[in-house]
Amino acid sequence: MTITRRILGSGTVALEVSSIGLGCMGMSEFYGATDETEAINTIRRALDLGVTLLDTADMYGPFTNEQLVGRAIAGRRDEVQVATKFGNQRNPDGSFVGLNGRPEYVLRACDASLQRLGVDRIDLYYQHRIDPRVPIDETVGAMKQLVDAGKVRCLGLSEAGAANIRKAHAVHPITALQSEYSLFSRDPDAMLPMLRELGIGLVPYSPLGRGMLTGALTPGSLGDKDFRSVAYPRFMGAAGDANLVLVRALVELAEQKGCSAAQLALAWVLAQGPDIVPIPGTKRITYLEENVAALEVVLGADDLAAIEAAVPAHEVVGDRYANMGSIDR
Repeated sequence: MTITRRILGSGTVALEVSSIGLGCMGMSEFYGATDETEAINTIRRALDLGVTLLDTADMYGPFTNEQLVGRAIAGRRDEVQVATKFGNQRNPDGSFVGLNGRPEYVLRACDASLQRLGVDRIDLYYQHRIDPRVPIDETVGAMKQLVDAGKVRCLGLSEAGAANIRKAHAVHPITALQSEYSLFSRDPDAMLPMLRELGIGLVPYSPLGRGMLTGALTPGSLGDKDFRSVAYPRFMGAAGDANLVLVRALVELAEQKGCSAAQLALAWVLAQGPDIVPIPGTKRITYLEENVAALEVVLGADDLAAIEAAVPAHEVVGDRYANMGSIDR
């Protein structure tokens, strides 16, 4: 199949990318055991298929995920739009320092990411989380310096609220907002009119509800090293049981449609607008290929209505994170 393209942002900060990207976080941390060779092969298979948007962050690993992505794209830089993030600061031992949006830190973090990735420019550079101690215009002012210096092509924000998006956009046009968005996480629905007014694209992470919407994952199947069993309330106890009821309804619809539940969930996200580019994460080629095939699932109005009836937003149980304090409102 030929992967179509979509445009994030507008005007001079528009970034053309594949209609579906690849989230690389789980290749290094958080979602159980990792295998670097398999991860690199998965990234290279994504490039072979025509997936161009690769998403990482300095905190993943920490630091090792950017290095992994860099090794995977060596010799193929011109096929890729590399997106990475700063601001969720960690020590080398993995301990969390906190949020950091100070201008001097922004500049240092970018240089470190460039070195780890082995590239001379980052295509899309996000502030991972808003630092409430630092005015957004100061943080984005430093990010603008990186654009002016040729180290960054486009700017993004992750999990930013409407007020800070507008303030940031006034300093330098924002190309994309990255936020959790799926049938289980519908908050960005309220943001889309503003994003479209400003010409900002949406990059949904966890478009498969951190794997639960695939129908192949249950809270009890998570391993000891899997962060989801302790950090995500939607997987825990009665909430997990209630959410699995919704997943089973989605699985039934997918069977009727002749696709997998994962493909139906991704097709729903893709159908929300041509300025939306989901980045489902995986560390295995099999799941990568399944996700990419979601682009071939065509949904009509009746399909969309049936999906939303099967997984009503108001029936999803539990917060997205155990601690929602870092999410800008």
